[in-house]
Amino acid sequence: MHKLLAGGVAMLIAGSAWAASVQEVGDRYMKLVLAVGQHDASYVDAYYGPPLLQEQAAREKLSLAAIRSEAEAARKALPPAGADTDGDEALRIAFLDKQLQSMVMRVDMLNGKKFTFDEETATMYNAVAPQHSRAYYLELQDRIGKLLGGEGPLADRVKAFRARVEIPKDKLRPVMEAAIRACRERTAKYIAMPANESFVLEFVQNQPWSGYNWYKGDAHSLIQINTEFPIYIDRAVDLGCHEGYPGHHVYNALLEQTLVKGKGWQEFSVYPLYSPMSLVAEGSANYGILMAFTPEERMAYERDVLYPLAGLDPALAEKYAALTQLFGKLAYADNDAARAYLDGKATRAQTVEWLVNVLLYPPEKAEQRIRFYDANRGYVINYTVGADLVGDYVKRHATSADPDTARAQRWTAFRQLLSSPRLAGSLR
Repeated sequence: MHKLLAGGVAMLIAGSAWAASVQEVGDRYMKLVLAVGQHDASYVDAYYGPPLLQEQAAREKLSLAAIRSEAEAARKALPPAGADTDGDEALRIAFLDKQLQSMVMRVDMLNGKKFTFDEETATMYNAVAPQHSRAYYLELQDRIGKLLGGEGPLADRVKAFRARVEIPKDKLRPVMEAAIRACRERTAKYIAMPANESFVLEFVQNQPWSGYNWYKGDAHSLIQINTEFPIYIDRAVDLGCHEGYPGHHVYNALLEQTLVKGKGWQEFSVYPLYSPMSLVAEGSANYGILMAFTPEERMAYERDVLYPLAGLDPALAEKYAALTQLFGKLAYADNDAARAYLDGKATRAQTVEWLVNVLLYPPEKAEQRIRFYDANRGYVINYTVGADLVGDYVKRHATSADPDTARAQRWTAFRQLLSSPRLAGSLR
């Protein structure tokens, strides 16, 4: 039998339902996320709430069985949204329900229970990725091949061209700082950030990811870029927007400003990585690239600013921009590779072959990507399905025929999304 402490009031939860306010469930949810973090080091992606709660989680070290029981009880205790429930409050209730549901699944996975890729993503991220065969990607590969020209395996031709747009190691910092600055300036035209917002940029190695934002609270982030493998010129804007502006840094800062400080919803001071929240986080970070730059604006900026700064030939910019847009259309091949590999339908060697010859990854990067699958499983759908859902949601709000007005409308919808407890269900 376990006692649930919420708002200083002890409520018996074992064996019976209990009534609670949304705030009480939110408080308990926050403590349970920290409790899961005692069993799964990667589960708590960010926390900037009271240190006392972290200390309590470490001291109590609730068992997985206790966490599961309390999470299910907390879901049942959520009051239903009524006709007079405020819109954001209704979203908050739905948020807590889905987050707690995903927590139960994560606990089951930590206990050794197996799920298929699609079963996992349906509950964990509230979405399922479409599935495509190898033949689906052949037309895209033909277009890439025609754009590149030349002879030989397509993967080799892609690798040779990319070598011409690799950022030299000694140019990485100035190029990345310039890209982040441009992303920040473009975002600032439409989103007012907290006055004290800031970030630190670090370069690291030996990670399964290419970039990461570690949100520290009080509108401050640590942005890390993995330099283990070559970084090509397009990744400067990609990472600058995705990890910084208007991506993860902006998303976390606005949630803190609007929900934690503005509404007192303390549950948003903790971010469980394996949860529906990540579909919106990664989806908005990926779609944020298109919010900051149209394809034409991006190509011009890279050609006129980043290529010279990196010591690369600006004459390559137009062709490489066309190439990267085609690469983007291959993105769902990543989900297909992860699904087949994690469901046991493809071996590691077969998955490497798919990544190299379908997704056109360099062989060494393919191995890194499989390490990401091993570590994060179905998380990969958040970059693709998430970006599509966010993009569809934002574009629905752009009703004006005037391009400038429509762009402002997209930014308004995007800013509201980043400041609210929306999950996939409320984007559809």
